[in-house]
Amino acid sequence: MTSRTPITTELDPACTPAEIENRSFAIIDAEIPQPRTFEGPLWQVARRCVHTLGDTDIVADLRLSATGMEAGVNALLAGCTVYTDTRMAAAGLPMRRLEPLGVTVTPLMALPGLAELARRRGTTRSRAGLESIAQNMGGNIVVIGNAPTALLGLLEVLAQGAQPPALIVGMPVGFVNAAQSKELLRQSPWPHFTLLGRKGGSAVAAACINALADMALARRGLTQVAAL
Repeated sequence: MTSRTPITTELDPACTPAEIENRSFAIIDAEIPQPRTFEGPLWQVARRCVHTLGDTDIVADLRLSATGMEAGVNALLAGCTVYTDTRMAAAGLPMRRLEPLGVTVTPLMALPGLAELARRRGTTRSRAGLESIAQNMGGNIVVIGNAPTALLGLLEVLAQGAQPPALIVGMPVGFVNAAQSKELLRQSPWPHFTLLGRKGGSAVAAACINALADMALARRGLTQVAAL
């Protein structure tokens, strides 16, 4: 475990969103010096995850791949749909970055008739939502940051022959089946980002899309927008 940074009452002069973000990244770069587990564009993803959770220790448990990164960026450039397990995860996605790319965001919980479908099938709404989009995931991105049951359901429908998404961002948080579901994702053949163990959440899952959106905008020659 890394040593705790001493706390000081001296305030940092950074005040605009861009200044705060840039200063935060500089601090993270200094506290996690090279050589790092991740370099280049993958470090951009890892650093944003660290920034979101305020925890440099998570780098050891991040599982990010260049294959998943390229698949995610290409999907965003193609104007994909990003499916999220919760409205909270959708709210964390950077629409000012995604809209110029033509990307849409669809929370599974917002799918019409979902509650009735779940009731008829005797399953959870998240699982029913995954079954509803099973044949529409190809070329799109699925973000799961809350419930391990959603990630387990996704892996199950994929094992049953559903169209695999371009990228799975699976980072559910919690003490029951969160670590297990992410370990199963790690062992799967599908392109993915995950954070092993109990830590995770909608915010850090959304942070991965934030980083990928920056890369996609850069490839389009568009200005990157600092997150609020």
